[in-house]
Amino acid sequence: MSRSLSIAISMAVYLLTLFIVYISFGYTSDYPILVRIGIADLIGTVIIFVFSILFNNSSMYDPYWSVKPLVIAAYYFFLDPVSKVSLVEGATLMLVFLYALRLTANFYRGWSGLSHEDWRYRNFRTQFPKAYWIVSFFGIHFFPTLMVYLGCLPMLVIFEQPLQFPLLAIAGLLVLLGSIVLAFVADEQLRTFRNDPANSGKTINVGLWSRSRHPNYLGEILTWWGLFIVALAYGWDFWWTGLGALVITLMFVFISIPLIEKYSLGRRSDYQEYIRRVPFLIPVKF
Repeated sequence: MSRSLSIAISMAVYLLTLFIVYISFGYTSDYPILVRIGIADLIGTVIIFVFSILFNNSSMYDPYWSVKPLVIAAYYFFLDPVSKVSLVEGATLMLVFLYALRLTANFYRGWSGLSHEDWRYRNFRTQFPKAYWIVSFFGIHFFPTLMVYLGCLPMLVIFEQPLQFPLLAIAGLLVLLGSIVLAFVADEQLRTFRNDPANSGKTINVGLWSRSRHPNYLGEILTWWGLFIVALAYGWDFWWTGLGALVITLMFVFISIPLIEKYSLGRRSDYQEYIRRVPFLIPVKF
């Protein structure tokens, strides 16, 4: 299957999923908003999972991480009757849109199509040959869905509550904007490096990547903390909305990044030296 056809199919699947989720959302109007979003989220995840099985490719789910925050933010901003439009709400929606655009575009630009599946998923196939689709649902589909659901908790506050600390909101928005720029620059530097045949088999050690081994993930993590800081501007009582930023940070630091580092050590002879010289995540040596 060609790359262009694969992308068209992927986008069609997500549009269909969005339509079905929108229809099902109307049947949960009696539930609290977080429950309604949770049910819709689960329905969307199951639909994508079905298509992952149909195309025998769990990478069908990968854009879900970046698409969902925009869908939730757009719901609060445009459809929720409680929501009142403000400058902070508008800025938050725009930044979530930029986040979704960057990450989704980055996925499709680097995706060779439905003939390709993420190396981590292929490893799961080898490790769990008989239980792969069970592992795929809970580990590749449901677990990230839960992480992003928790990461979006600050939106409930940002789009529903009166602002109390404008300066803190500005600080959070600046962190959010900076995180998006950081991840974008890191992705572009990595893409440029990989597109040069002379760098085949080498570890990138230029630009942001000479300061941090994972500047793209640092940007991703800061995105969720930026949202949380904006939420705190609506009152200290909303400290619990930081749970998402915390668990996403822990996921990257203790699961995602160590897996990538182990993979890189097995593929690149210079990666051990890279680890010795360049800090893990924050560009400071401790």
